[in-house]
Amino acid sequence: MLVTSILQTLIPMKTQSSLELSDVKAIAAAAEAEALQNHWAVSIAIVDAGGHLLHFARLDGAPPVSAHIAPAKAHTAALGRRESKVYEDVINGGRTSFLSAPTIQGMLEGGVPIMKDGFCLGAVGVSGVKSNEDAQIAKAGIAAIGL
Repeated sequence: MLVTSILQTLIPMKTQSSLELSDVKAIAAAAEAEALQNHWAVSIAIVDAGGHLLHFARLDGAPPVSAHIAPAKAHTAALGRRESKVYEDVINGGRTSFLSAPTIQGMLEGGVPIMKDGFCLGAVGVSGVKSNEDAQIAKAGIAAIGL
């Protein structure tokens, strides 16, 4: 018990921010505004750090398959703590065995992690237009909360 007390004094517990509902709403509104401004019909998914869905919207005209791809991109970006494009690049670079990685399905550009102080708070995944445009929408959403 004394050792635990001493260690807690010497090594302070790390704290991590988390997404609040107001953050999710701001991200969603900004991402949707970016898509609408460019006349892009997309699906937008926002997940927490564990890849659990917090928000989803399929804009008018977005392809039905985008409703599956956007959450998968977000999930992949959150769990990997990096943009989903990294995985696409690895596979396109010839490491096709990466396709067998467990629980990672959205290995296409358009999933962007929400990072703060070195911690992943969640991610935004977008699908429906060109992959770089999907990423543009996700980043516009994240920028709305100053990250």
